[in-house]
Amino acid sequence: PFINLDYMVYMFKYDSVHRRFEGDVSAKDGKLYIKGKGITVYAEKDPANIPWKEAGAEYIVESTGVFTTIEKAAAHLKGGAKKVIISAPSADAPMFVCGVNLDAYDPKYTVISNASCTTNCLAPLAKVVNDKFGIVEGLMSTIHATTATQKTVDGPSAKDWRGGRAVNNNIIPSSTGAAKAVGKVIPSLNGKLTGLAFRVPTLDVSVVDLVVRLEKPTTYDAIKGALREASQSPELKDIIAYTEDAVVSTDFVG
Repeated sequence: PFINLDYMVYMFKYDSVHRRFEGDVSAKDGKLYIKGKGITVYAEKDPANIPWKEAGAEYIVESTGVFTTIEKAAAHLKGGAKKVIISAPSADAPMFVCGVNLDAYDPKYTVISNASCTTNCLAPLAKVVNDKFGIVEGLMSTIHATTATQKTVDGPSAKDWRGGRAVNNNIIPSSTGAAKAVGKVIPSLNGKLTGLAFRVPTLDVSVVDLVVRLEKPTTYDAIKGALREASQSPELKDIIAYTEDAVVSTDFVG
């Protein structure tokens, strides 16, 4: 790994999206300090070599995008971790989305997936609409901000030719597994949704557009009302927000 402590300090202080961090950031005695709080840092390619127990870390967020199966992510357990949460879709780990299916969580699980950012946007929306009106079938489109795997100039991309095109001046069609993933967290929607993605040259904030055929007759205002009501419910008030303001994407940068 090429990210040393001094580089971590720099990256935390200066960010092209979230701008400059105003608090104190420094490195000392092998630790990263943010606002005076020390953070133990390890640099290991194999998660099994990280002594989590020694650091007092019990719950690990696996966000490298590399160790996304139960077997690979479970390597963290060898160092003393108790639970691992994969911050990406997984081929075999149980998948959970807040506000959607946390009631299905079993404490026996040691490795789980929190799905993708797109699934975390789509699933609560689909749940509200499905619970209220019933979804027969649907198409999801996401207009997705640039990601780190994309290229600044045209380059080779064997598996996805479009994905090798320059990101700064293109709208790039891409695939997404978010619609299928919804079927994993909402079994009643399994096989009912499909989706596609468009990568666009923005740094942050993405959009999901969901078009559905419903079981029950309804109106546009009734659908909006259901979402507004859900955004105020105890289960979803911290997950869904509702606005009719004339906002644009940068208004949602956290």
